[in-house]
Amino acid sequence: MARVRHDDGAGRSKAAAAEPSPVRSVVRASEEGAAEEPSLRPRTMDEYIGQTALKRKLRVFVDAAKQRSEPLDHVLLHGPPGLGKTTMAQILANEMGVRIHITSGPAVEHKGVLAGHLTALESGDVLFIDEIHRLPPIVEESLYSAMEDGRIDLPVGEGTRARTMPFALAPFTLVGATTRTALLGAPLRERFQIVEGLEYYADSELAAIVQRTARILGFSATDAGAAEIGRRSRGTPRIANRLTRRVRDFTQVRGRDAIDRADAEYGLGELGIDPEGLDAIDRRVLVAIVDLFDGGPVGIDALAATLSEPRDTLEDVYEPFLLQRGFLVRTPRGRQVTRKALAHLGREVPPGGGQGELPL
Repeated sequence: MARVRHDDGAGRSKAAAAEPSPVRSVVRASEEGAAEEPSLRPRTMDEYIGQTALKRKLRVFVDAAKQRSEPLDHVLLHGPPGLGKTTMAQILANEMGVRIHITSGPAVEHKGVLAGHLTALESGDVLFIDEIHRLPPIVEESLYSAMEDGRIDLPVGEGTRARTMPFALAPFTLVGATTRTALLGAPLRERFQIVEGLEYYADSELAAIVQRTARILGFSATDAGAAEIGRRSRGTPRIANRLTRRVRDFTQVRGRDAIDRADAEYGLGELGIDPEGLDAIDRRVLVAIVDLFDGGPVGIDALAATLSEPRDTLEDVYEPFLLQRGFLVRTPRGRQVTRKALAHLGREVPPGGGQGELPL
């Protein structure tokens, strides 16, 4: 049975109380008031919807490690936000029957904090570091010996008496999650024996997630209602769960006991999610390119300055969906809208396609 430990920024750990379910959701101190709300996270591979190829490979790796009575090899999970990297880390710990200790890259500010996390691990435990690409370089370097040799070297003493003392660590599994693989140092990336990416979900998979979420929340959704929410969820389970909660509110207040297609369309319309799944900022991006830059191409920095949005937010949050759904393309000269985007916005294709012929 997996047990979850949440390690704070100072390296302290607090064991989660035992409970019947295999994995507990991690509850920070600021979230204790919401602890009674049922967790939407799946606890096992069988409960986890989607990512079929990834699950098939991870099952093999877990079964092989258990047969050898060894910890699972170090795992790096990469992909856009909201696809289930943290959930998968908890499932891996549950499948291995060990505890999981959870922290994040920004919280591990120096080597002492990392040492606190590592020395709290027992044999076979999982250390999950979210946003691992945000670890300080000196901390990242300290992970090399921990991952390869099972030790961490820390300075002891000051001045001329200073020396390095190696600390032996219990065998453990490091699971790192990142949305920006390119920002992870190559030496650290190469020390992960299992490197896997999570893909955007199909609309049918998101519809199944919507129905599961509605059941957990004590509500229900028809096939058509779940399909409508899933179709507008940007290929992301986290968004599907959020939209299901909010559509449930609209449906409940209207005195209905199940989310059907009409309820989904009404609730999503009130939330500003259009039939193609675009929200207000998505539309602002497209409108800005069309109205201010003649349909593009336009550089990402110019677009970010025009919209007063951080460049990283545009690249990591909004662009992937617009690219995936064919509303935007990247060209050597910048971002450019497509004919599909113009049709969705109700605009005419300009003669010659603006600064360059518009993609189909």
